[in-house]
Order: sequence, then C-alpha cells, then structure tokens
Amino acid sequence: MESRVRGVTVHSVEHGSGLPLVALHGAGVDHRDLEAALEQVLGGTDLRRVYLDLPGMGRTTAEGLHGNDDVVAVLAAFVEQLDGGPVLLLGHSYGGYLARGLTAQRPDLVRGLALVCTAAESTGEVPAPVVVRQDADAYDELEPDQRAGFDEYFVVRTRATARRHRDSVVPGMTIQDEVALERVFARWPVDVGTGPVDVPTLLLAGRQDSVVGYADTVDLLDRHPHATLAVVDGAGHALLHERPDVVGGLLADWVARAR
Repeated sequence: MESRVRGVTVHSVEHGSGLPLVALHGAGVDHRDLEAALEQVLGGTDLRRVYLDLPGMGRTTAEGLHGNDDVVAVLAAFVEQLDGGPVLLLGHSYGGYLARGLTAQRPDLVRGLALVCTAAESTGEVPAPVVVRQDADAYDELEPDQRAGFDEYFVVRTRATARRHRDSVVPGMTIQDEVALERVFARWPVDVGTGPVDVPTLLLAGRQDSVVGYADTVDLLDRHPHATLAVVDGAGHALLHERPDVVGGLLADWVARAR
C-alpha cells in the first residue's frame, strides 16, 4: 500500500484488524525485518498490524526531508490518517528513537509505546561483542557475502536465524536511498521531550546487544512511570528474532495494559 504524506510516498503492509499497531524498523533494512519477527508472536491477534518502510528505505521516498525531526513529522501525518487511532507504537533501534520523538511531539496519537533495543541521540556504554550460540551449520543458509551482516546483527547463530536474516533482513539492505539517508542523518537529533511519558510502555533490551547496549534503555525507566523494563539475556540487537518466546509474553502484557 502506498500513501502520499507530506510530499513523501510511504509504503506500508498491513495484517489483521482491530486496534492499530504501527511498527518502525531500524536503519539499513525495511519493514520485512519487523514484519517477520512480530508476525511470529502477534499473528492472529485482534490487532491491525501496520509495517511501514521508513523514509529513504525500502519503497518509501524521502524527498524534502532534511533531518530526523522531518521524518517524525511524516510519521505523525501517516499515523494521523489511520482509522482507529490513537495507535500502539513500536520501534526497534532507529525506529525506537523516531517512536520516542513521535510520542513526545504528538502524544495525542499514541496510546502505548514499545521501545526495543532503541537508539538514541548518542550511544552510551555497550558491552563487548559476544556470541551466545554458534551452530556449525548456521552459515549453510547464507551466501558468503551475507555472513558478515549476519554476524553483526545476530548473537544467536543457528540455521533458523540465518534463514530469517537471509529472507527478511538482507532484501531490505539492498533498497536504500543512500543520498537521502546521508542528508537526513546529518541532522540526527530528535526532539524527544524532557518530561514523563504517561502511556503504557514496554522497554526491551538485549543483554548482549553490542550495537546500542542496554544501559541507555534502563536509563529511560524514570521517564516512563507506566513502563515494564526487561533486559533479556541470551539476545543481542536482534532480540525480536532471537528470543520470541520471551518477547511474545511481554508484548501481550503491553497490549493488554494499553487497551
């Protein structure tokens, strides 16, 4: 589905019906990353799950955007036109940073916020890279040129996670408007406000996340008086793919609280 929003063509995919949940993926991929991870745990629920490509990634354009606050404005306009709002808003990594900005700047649009391995204006302390699990046959699912990206993203390296990387992460990595992203990322800071965020919130981090770490997520707890915080052992930046058993229950609780 394509929507024209503030001069930008936004590509999105939807599943299900009911209360809308809008999912914002990280940098360098497209909607298929979160779609694969979340449909595994939310498929069949009474939620309208909306996965969109962020500007400059996938099939969403980025004309006229000159910073991340411009991206937040586009996302706000996209959410505003959805039926059934305010929405549940979930962001992973870069998408989490944008979700914080959207919630701060347009609180009327958001009824619940989930931040997963969220990025920030700057990255604080991160743990050293480790491998939680390395199966001998994991790379059998990958082409040689796909292995480095897999190793950077996943700390649980099995044939199943390799297939997920191959099928849902790699395709989006090849569809990027590098010129537009350089322009947008050059004005990185997002206005995320300074006061409390009163909506039901879920803060998730991977204990072995060496990309953004977990300390910054823990530090957000005091700003979210209605938050559940979980730092999940045995997972890295690809937490949603690596620990769906844990993530599913936490998301279900968050949705119930936000209703």
